[in-house]
Amino acid sequence: MKTFFKGAEALSCKGSKFFKLKTKSIFFTLFSIFYSLFSLAQVQDSTKVNSLDEVLVSAVRVTTKTPVSFSNLDKKDIKTRNLGQDIPVLMNYLPSVVTTSDAGNGFGYTGIRVRGSDATRVNVTINGIPYNDAESQGTFWVNMPDFASSVESLQLQRGVGTSTNGSGAFGASLNMLTDNYATKANGEISNSIGSFNSRKHTVKFSTGLLNDHFELAGRLSVLKSDGYIDRASSDLKSYFLQGTYVGKTTLIKALVFGGTEKTYQSWNGLEDPEKLKNDRTYNSAGVYTDEAGNTRFYDNETDNYQQDHYQLHWSESISDNWSSNLAFHYTKGKGYYENYKEDADMAEYDLVPIDAITTTDLVRQKWLDNDFYGTTFSLKYKNEKLDIILGGGWNKYEGDHFGKVIWARYASQSELGDHYYDDYSAKTDGNIFAKANYQLTDELSFYGDLQYRNVTYKANSLETGLVDDNFNFFNPKAGLNYELNQQNTLYFSYARANREPNRTDYEGGNVKPEKLNDFELGWRFNTEKFQLNTNFYYMGYKDQLVLTGELNDVGAPLRANSGDSYRLGLEIDATIQLSEKWFLQPNITLSQNKNEDFYFTRDGVLTNLGETTIAFSPEIIAGNRLTFMPIKDLQFSLLSKFVGEQFMGNIDSEFSKLDSYFVNDLNVSYEFKPKTIFKSIMVSLLVNNIFDLKYESNGYFYTYDDNYSNPPAITTIEGAGYYPQAGTNLLAGLTLKF
Repeated sequence: MKTFFKGAEALSCKGSKFFKLKTKSIFFTLFSIFYSLFSLAQVQDSTKVNSLDEVLVSAVRVTTKTPVSFSNLDKKDIKTRNLGQDIPVLMNYLPSVVTTSDAGNGFGYTGIRVRGSDATRVNVTINGIPYNDAESQGTFWVNMPDFASSVESLQLQRGVGTSTNGSGAFGASLNMLTDNYATKANGEISNSIGSFNSRKHTVKFSTGLLNDHFELAGRLSVLKSDGYIDRASSDLKSYFLQGTYVGKTTLIKALVFGGTEKTYQSWNGLEDPEKLKNDRTYNSAGVYTDEAGNTRFYDNETDNYQQDHYQLHWSESISDNWSSNLAFHYTKGKGYYENYKEDADMAEYDLVPIDAITTTDLVRQKWLDNDFYGTTFSLKYKNEKLDIILGGGWNKYEGDHFGKVIWARYASQSELGDHYYDDYSAKTDGNIFAKANYQLTDELSFYGDLQYRNVTYKANSLETGLVDDNFNFFNPKAGLNYELNQQNTLYFSYARANREPNRTDYEGGNVKPEKLNDFELGWRFNTEKFQLNTNFYYMGYKDQLVLTGELNDVGAPLRANSGDSYRLGLEIDATIQLSEKWFLQPNITLSQNKNEDFYFTRDGVLTNLGETTIAFSPEIIAGNRLTFMPIKDLQFSLLSKFVGEQFMGNIDSEFSKLDSYFVNDLNVSYEFKPKTIFKSIMVSLLVNNIFDLKYESNGYFYTYDDNYSNPPAITTIEGAGYYPQAGTNLLAGLTLKF
């Protein structure tokens, strides 16, 4: 479901391609010099430094001293459920989170929404480096299979959060810290198998610190699944390799990680109500009629992509008060989706007709070949009262979009494999920010955050036309944190955010950038056995790009400006120790999400519908984790998730409603530590949807005009599709550590 675009061939890109090669050449020269110098770094003995790894994300993370609503997950929180499903699925039980899965079982393409905002509006960073695709703004977890096995911790900040690198956070920001270095040599073998022929095989290793300074660590993973939906198969491979130098004040990390994916397309969903009831796994992708009139499915209706990431980090503790981080990064992505087209217009694909034949069945590939590179930096000063960070980044994206026909039933006079369109796009994103926490009194602290961001975007395609936009955004944030006593803390914050459109948005024409004012008011209560977080939020939008409910021809959701809109909500989450053996972790979000004056053309007439509900924004989202530990290292957890009904469009049509659902999973794990050979042996079992609920977590909604000639009239027709999720299914795993 990556964004591939068709476009015009007329625009020559020779000059831009030369500039692209020149820019990359300069960048990699700097990268090589940087790496060579740091490989010769000397140890400084002036200061003792703890948790140097955390400096990689300190510029974008927050603590309870910051007036921001957030949740943390670390390795121990997800290890019992890390059996092959994607990171969004592992985060499903966090407050305000809704997750989706095209294949229906958490493998392949998955997505996440926070406070009703879709994945393109959730800013994702890895070690402070932007991960969202710069052009589509999406996050494609399928490109990084089993990445959870290399994550040390992650933090989800809801709302605007603090300033970060990459595209602006309009619903949340998610920052991930990869594995810390290990002081002692170790290894890990992890295997899991489950329903729908799903399996994951992972091998990890670390040399430990050699000569007390150097570590080499890595991971290899293979994941496969047939998926719940017919032919929604996934064949995924990934790797992770890092070299680390550790000094008393210095941490240098070089990371290389990435993956390849081949997934059979399952983004069409299911529109037929009868099939939704009696044939829930039906997948229309690849369907065609052969010459004998038989219905068949093309066996390679697949998405194919490879993505490789390179990161180089240098963290330095300059003194007791000063620390810094500097990073360079480069991401290479290349791939295509392939599909069968019936009765395609030959002229559209630059194929030469044969006699009177002007249409043909064909197989096409739509390619994306892109480069993303840049630098991030931060400088931190901290004393007893003041904690200040200066930071920023500069990133550039360059992408080629092209398509080719690899087979056609007719048009033998044409050369197959030639490009029938060639597009080029470039995006530059630079930002600088300063944020500070200042302790005004023993109880009261002030938080301030100022960011300036400049974005330039150039693109050409048949759908978007020529795009040449430049945006300058100023994003201020401020708040107060008041500690009433050791147990109670109150906070209030205001944040301003601006965000540019993505490439698909330009296809609708006359698109505007978004603006957001975010107000947060919270209370934190903390005792040894009871922790409670309560947060009120009001997010007022101008020209919010809301999901319309419709999809483009490759399954990507479409958006449109909605004028004035808002999200108003209450989030509550808690951790309760009921006894030495029982633990409870509930959360609930209650919200209203409204377009204030929404215009819609119905039956040929433009109508102001007034206040309508924003698409894919349920009023109730609740989760819970009930854990029972009868003996040490044996754990039973019941994981529950309720998502209220939601509209899939913005016109409050009953036809667009997605029903509420309440799903429960059971997670059992036991870890024991033998005295010989293995340090740890852990057995895990995850039974998803234990009550075998038939539900859909995602869908789409569309309208079109039907014209009648007698009498003359225009009637608006509505349609909807759904993504059915698997009934009861299980995954079982065995992890050996040595």
